[in-house]
Amino acid sequence: MDEIIFRSATIDDLPALVAMLADDALGSVRESTDDLSPYRAAFAEIDNDPRQELVVAERHGAVVGTAQLSILPGLARRGSVRAQIEAVRVDRPLRGNGLGAQLIEECIRRAREYGCALVQLTSHGSRTDAHRFYGKLGFEPSHVGFKLTLTDGATSS
Repeated sequence: MDEIIFRSATIDDLPALVAMLADDALGSVRESTDDLSPYRAAFAEIDNDPRQELVVAERHGAVVGTAQLSILPGLARRGSVRAQIEAVRVDRPLRGNGLGAQLIEECIRRAREYGCALVQLTSHGSRTDAHRFYGKLGFEPSHVGFKLTLTDGATSS
C-alpha cells in the first residue's frame, strides 16, 4: 500500500469523514450526508477539546480512514488515564489491506503519548468481522456494554 499519513482532522475533511461514517449497514441508518451542520457543530466541539482527537489517514491527499480518540481521566485503576477509540472507519476500496490495523496502531501510539494505561473500544454486536479484527490486534472482549438513547441523534447545541 502507498504511504499513509496520519494527522489530526481539519474542518475541510468533514465531508469525507461523514461519508465514511455513513458507508455501512448501521451508518446508513444513523448518518446523513445531506446536512453537515450538526457534524460541523460536533467537529468544533471535538476540535476545541484537548482530550479529544479525530485522527485521519491520508493517502495521495485524500482522507481514507478515521477514528476518534478520547482521553478519559479516572479514579479506577489507581487513577489511570485511559483512551477510548470510537468511530473507526476505512474507505471501502481500501478495506482488507491493513489500513485499519495501521490506524488502530496510530491511535495506540497517540494514547501512549497521552500517558494512557489502557486503550478501550466498543463495537456493535452485529459487527462480527470487526470483532475478529480487534481480536487479531490484541484487544480482548472484557465487558458487556449498555446504551440508553436520550435523543434522536441530533445535537442540542
